[in-house]
Amino acid sequence: MIIANYIALILLLIGGLNWGLIGLFNFNLVAWIFQKFEMGARIVYVLVALAAIWLIISACIDGGILLAM
Repeated sequence: MIIANYIALILLLIGGLNWGLIGLFNFNLVAWIFQKFEMGARIVYVLVALAAIWLIISACIDGGILLAM
């Protein structure tokens, strides 16, 4: 379960950086990377959303601890 949390955190970092770039510079990095493959960008957005949901559920199950060592 810890590996899934690390993967989810990486995906949320990607999503957060993308939103930061959109807010600061009006530049969508994910859409730029997947210019010709629009479905690829959609897949990344869905994975980021699922990662957020996973971390919320994981934190509730573990009592607020995301990365148990």
